[in-house]
Amino acid sequence: MKKSHLLIGLVVLLALGGVAAELATFMDERLAYSSPLAADAEHAAEPTPRELALEAQAAAQAEEDANRPYEEEEYRAFPKIGSRVAVWMVAQLHLLFAAFVLAVPMFALIIEFIGYKSGDKRYDDLAYEFTKLLSTSFSFTATLGALLTFLLVALYPKFMNYLMHVFSPTFLPYTLLFFFEAIFLYSYYYGWHAFSKRVHLLLGLALNLVGTAIMFIANAWLTFMTTPAGISSTGARISTWEAVTNYTWMPINIHRIIANVAFGGSIAAAYAAFQFLKAKTPEERAHYDWMGYIGNFVAIAALLPLPFAGYWLASEIYAFSQTMGLTMMGGAFSWLFIIQAILIGNLFLAANYYLWLGMGRIEGAERFRSYIKYLLIVITGCFLVWATPRSILATVGEVQAMGGSSHPALGFLGVMSAKNTAVNLLILTTYVSFLLYRRSGRIPTVAWAKLGNIVQFAIFAVAASTVLFFGIYGYFVEAAVRIKFSIPQVLSVLVAMVAVTVIDIFLLRGAKETETRWGQISNTSQYVLIFLAVTFTWLMGLMGYVRSGLRQHWHVYGVIRDTSPDAYTPTLGFATQVVSVTVLIFFGFIGVVFWLASLGGSHGSEDEAAVTSPSLAEGET
Repeated sequence: MKKSHLLIGLVVLLALGGVAAELATFMDERLAYSSPLAADAEHAAEPTPRELALEAQAAAQAEEDANRPYEEEEYRAFPKIGSRVAVWMVAQLHLLFAAFVLAVPMFALIIEFIGYKSGDKRYDDLAYEFTKLLSTSFSFTATLGALLTFLLVALYPKFMNYLMHVFSPTFLPYTLLFFFEAIFLYSYYYGWHAFSKRVHLLLGLALNLVGTAIMFIANAWLTFMTTPAGISSTGARISTWEAVTNYTWMPINIHRIIANVAFGGSIAAAYAAFQFLKAKTPEERAHYDWMGYIGNFVAIAALLPLPFAGYWLASEIYAFSQTMGLTMMGGAFSWLFIIQAILIGNLFLAANYYLWLGMGRIEGAERFRSYIKYLLIVITGCFLVWATPRSILATVGEVQAMGGSSHPALGFLGVMSAKNTAVNLLILTTYVSFLLYRRSGRIPTVAWAKLGNIVQFAIFAVAASTVLFFGIYGYFVEAAVRIKFSIPQVLSVLVAMVAVTVIDIFLLRGAKETETRWGQISNTSQYVLIFLAVTFTWLMGLMGYVRSGLRQHWHVYGVIRDTSPDAYTPTLGFATQVVSVTVLIFFGFIGVVFWLASLGGSHGSEDEAAVTSPSLAEGET
C-alpha cells in the first residue's frame, strides 16, 4: 500500500514538473522584450528612415561626381612657406649648381689644353682636380632641376601649360642635350687617363658646347617671361623662334656665360682654400696655393668684363619697356642696386687685396709695394662713388635742410655719369694690380723695355682721361645722350686692357724670372678666397631676384597676370632673407661636394705636388 502511494506521488510530481516547464516556456515567449520595429523577422530586416536618407545622399553624391566637369586649377599652395618662396629657393639652388657645372669644364678644358701644349703635367693634374668637383655637383644639379619641375607643375599648373604651349618644340632638343651632357661629362671625367689627349680634349669641347646649348634653351624660357615675343595680343604662339630670340635672350646668354665663369672660378678657389687650410705638408700647401690662385685668376678675369654685359642687359630691358627700366633703376629696386654696388665694390677690393698679399710670395715684388697705397686710394674712392645713392633715407627735417631728397653735393654722385665713371676706373685699377703682380716675378730683358713701359703708361692715362671726360661731360647733356656716353667709356677700358696685355706678352719674353714661393702665404689670403666665393653667390642671388621681380604681378609680363596670393613685390628685407638662407643652404651642399671630392685622395704623389711657379701663374697667358 505504501509502495503504491509512493509511486502515485512520483507520477504526480513528474506531471506537475512537465506542466511547470511548459508554463515557463510560454511565459518567456510572451513576456520577453522585442523592439517595436522588429516584432518579427520580416519587419526587423527593413532599413530605418535615417539609413534610407544616407543611402539616397550617397547615391546623389556618386551621380554628381560621375558627371562633374574637369576644371583646370590655376594654383596650389605649398605648406608653411608658400608656393613662391618654395619655387624661388629651389630655382636659385638649381641655377647656382648649374652655373658651377657649366663653368668648371670651361676653365678645366683651357688649363688642360695649356698642359697639353706645354707638356707640363702639373696643368693636367690641376685640370683633373677641378673636374673632380663636377660629378657630385652634376647630380645635385639634376636632382634640384627635377624638384623644380615638379614644384612648378604642381603649384603653377596653368602657367606651366602656357609655357608648354609656347615652347613645346624646344623640350625634345633640351632633353636630348641633357642626355648627351651626362655622357660627355662622365666620359670626360672617368676617361681622363683612358683616352688619348686629343680625344679627351674633344670630349671636353663637346661637353662645353652641349652645356652652353642647354643654358641657351633654358634662358629662352626665363627671358620670355620678362620680355615676351613671338605671340599674339592675346598670348597665342605665333613663332617659337621669335619667342626664343626675345629682347633679353642674347644679353643674358652673354651675361650668364661670363658670370658663371666668375662664379665657378670663385667656388673652385674656395675649394683650394679649404684644402690649403687643412693641408699638413708644405707640398700640399704649395699645390693648393697655386690652385687657389688659378681659380681666383679665372674669377677676376671674368669679373672685369661682367659689368659691361650687365649694361647691355639693362639697356635691352629699357628698350623693351621703359616702365620696367625705371622700376629697376629708380623705383622699387633702386635700393637693391645700392646693395649690389657694395657687394661689387667688396669683390674688387678683396680681389686686389688677394693680389697684394700674393705679391709677398714672389721674390723681387718689394719694388712695387709703394704703388699699392695709391691703388687703394683710387679703389676706395671709386667704391664710395659707386655705392652713393641718388636719394637717401632722411627725416622731414633733413629733407627740408637739404632742399630735397638728394644731398646738394653728394647727390651728384648718385647719377649714372658718376657710376659709369667709378666702375670703369675700378676695373682699370684692378687690371693695374694684376699687371703689377704679373711683373713682380719677372724683370724684362728686351732692349725696348723702357719704351714699352712708357707706352703702357700712356695707354692707361688716355683710357682714364677718356673715362673721366665723358663722366664729367655727362652732367651737361640730356639723359638720352648721357646714356650713350657709357659706350666710349667701356670701349676705352677694353681697348686699354687688350693693348697693354699684348705689349706685356712681348715685353716679358725672355724675362729674368725670380722665385715664387708657393705655399708661403698667410691664411688670411685663403679666407679672402672664401669671402669672394660667398660674395659672388650672394650677388648672383640678389640680381636674380631683381630680374625676376621686375615682372611684379605678371607671370609673363603684360600677357599672363599673377592672380595668386603671392602677387605682390616682396620687401627688400624679405628678399634678402630668402636669398641669404638659400646661400647658406647652397654652401651646405657645396661643403658636401668638397668633402666627397677630398675622399678621392690627394692630388698626386709628393713628387707631383712639388709645385713651382708655372707659366700661367706667372702670367704668360
